[in-house]
Amino acid sequence: MNLRFALLPLCLLASVPALAANRGLDVRDMVALDRYSSPVLSPDGSQLVFAKRVMDQARTKASTSLWRRNLLTRDQRPPSRLTPDGWNVNSPSFSADGKTVYFLSSQSGSQQLYAMPAEGGKPRQLTDIALDVGSYKISPDDGRIAFTVDTFADCGADFACSKKKLDDTEASPATGVVFDQLFVRHWDTWNDGRRSRLYVADMPAGKAMAKAATGLSQALVGDLPSKPFGDDSEYTWAPDGASLVASVRVADKSEPWSTNFDLYQLAIDGKSAPKNLTASNPAWDTGPVFSADGKTLYYRAMKRPGFEADRFALMALDLASGNSREIAADWDRSADGITLADDGNSIYTTAQDLGEHPLFKVDIASGAVQKIIGDGSVSSIDIAGDTLALSRNSLTSGDQLFTTTLAGQPLRAITPSAGEMLPEVKFGDFEQFSFKGWNNETVHGYVVKPWNYQEGKTYPVAFLVHGGPQGSFGNGWSYRWNPQTYAGQGYAVVMIDFHGSTGYGQAFTDAISQHWGDRPLEDLQKGWAAAQQQYRFLDGDKACALGASYGGYMVYWMAGKWNKPWKCLVDHDGVFDNRMMGYSTEELWFSEWENGGTPYENPEGYEKFNPALHVDQWKVPMLVIHGQMDFRIPVEQGLAAFSALQRKGIESKLLYFPDENHWVLKPQNSILWHDTVNDWLKQHIGE
Repeated sequence: MNLRFALLPLCLLASVPALAANRGLDVRDMVALDRYSSPVLSPDGSQLVFAKRVMDQARTKASTSLWRRNLLTRDQRPPSRLTPDGWNVNSPSFSADGKTVYFLSSQSGSQQLYAMPAEGGKPRQLTDIALDVGSYKISPDDGRIAFTVDTFADCGADFACSKKKLDDTEASPATGVVFDQLFVRHWDTWNDGRRSRLYVADMPAGKAMAKAATGLSQALVGDLPSKPFGDDSEYTWAPDGASLVASVRVADKSEPWSTNFDLYQLAIDGKSAPKNLTASNPAWDTGPVFSADGKTLYYRAMKRPGFEADRFALMALDLASGNSREIAADWDRSADGITLADDGNSIYTTAQDLGEHPLFKVDIASGAVQKIIGDGSVSSIDIAGDTLALSRNSLTSGDQLFTTTLAGQPLRAITPSAGEMLPEVKFGDFEQFSFKGWNNETVHGYVVKPWNYQEGKTYPVAFLVHGGPQGSFGNGWSYRWNPQTYAGQGYAVVMIDFHGSTGYGQAFTDAISQHWGDRPLEDLQKGWAAAQQQYRFLDGDKACALGASYGGYMVYWMAGKWNKPWKCLVDHDGVFDNRMMGYSTEELWFSEWENGGTPYENPEGYEKFNPALHVDQWKVPMLVIHGQMDFRIPVEQGLAAFSALQRKGIESKLLYFPDENHWVLKPQNSILWHDTVNDWLKQHIGE
């Protein structure tokens, strides 16, 4: 079965006259693009509901609505808007009978749960509590609501109590806060004493709204979902509706250096003690999904405690015996999630794979793995019967929604691609290449041509270094580090998936730990040489290197260890002083795993590849960018690097964002970021 080659013409733009592509992608195009996400199918597979995010004309504020497409019609009728104008909504789901769509919205002033007819109509508010509902899941019979809220432990399920404590703190003339354990801050938020907890309430009838609930996770001191990026995939209803299973890391003083999440079974009466189903595994267990008969729990598990980039294996737990087994133990990829086929025989999941992010089908009994949809990055899926809905992006488009069948019919486009939304824009063509890197092992990379590429000409180069470091700059779309924004300025782009990158086997990913400065640097050096040899249009004398997070670390490291090829450098939120990073970052497990222990147990591990020790060799002009709200790599790292540059008299600039975290998310800040970076490149390597 191969679903990846045939794409039907998009009906939405059938009447739009063809326009000649006469320019490259600009950041203003990227910021203004409509974004499509959250595809969910009705239980019978006849309807698709999805989210559409639209930016205002000033490019300052976005709003998200829900749209619906009847999949039984094969005509050119476009999707229709489901939620009312002026409503900003998220997190759609269907009722068991497919007649109702649920979603979250802040239309009432705080984020609450709503329901409306799937055919359209007036939304009805289902919850009315004093705090925001963070996530939710409806019970299999639609009789109950499970939802999460950030609350104080001593307030229990009294939401008004937690709201009053927040208000009292805000009104207090004293602003000091006393902490007696970590986390004091996480990602971009200071700890105010609340945790995300799971509650359950009866589904209200008529015009009533749920104002009270029963706490299910009160006995577990931990965030559910996890912070900062957890979601409703971390908990699930049992088919009989009598309990839920949730992934929780019990929070004690070791929480900031622990990755031990366990799966707990929680009775809906909130009275029974939580039952730990995965106590034997001291590493990460998450993503629970029940079989239809409730006898088997599927989930994902890591094996090594303290390592956030370990391989996520697919697991099956027999609830009667308590025995678990790994599915597809020989598949050397890390599964992103679990979607069960309706027949219960297969798991559908996505995973990084050789610079792409395909959809795979895994046979539960045999463990056989089959790639179903490749070419690009599949970001989310839903299955109902034989119908499959998915979102997919690539180096030339953000998420586009498709439907197909599990039997392998051609993909049916439901929403437009970036090229169809921007017919006047030409995207740079791209190609994957490979070479022999560290240890003579095969390493992959991508080259993106400038939008205005002409045979026989040479072009200045943006050399991008990805973060993570366990990540990938592959065939996918990004709204923060998008190579098309450089190709759109007339630059060629080179990206190397050095040792440590994901999608090439766990041993390849493991190779970077405690080797930040040698193995990946060797790959980058050999990759740069191989790219110039294979692609003669790259002008190696006009090149700048850019990176963020670990990529920013590498830019600082290259400034002292490999600065000869570069006319300029750009560093965003990078690690400048590795030892201080180990003391000041919030998730300590990261630095401790990557450097072989704590800074006081293994100081040599932190100093071996510390960019701060090689500032004496810095000489290349550098643009430093950092956000005040970045608690992953605190802003002092960027300030220290800029101070070093200024003290040495090296041409340098600092772009500082007082209101951004590790990422730059506000639309106008993103535009300023790209304009500043592009101006820096033009100054040093030309137009």
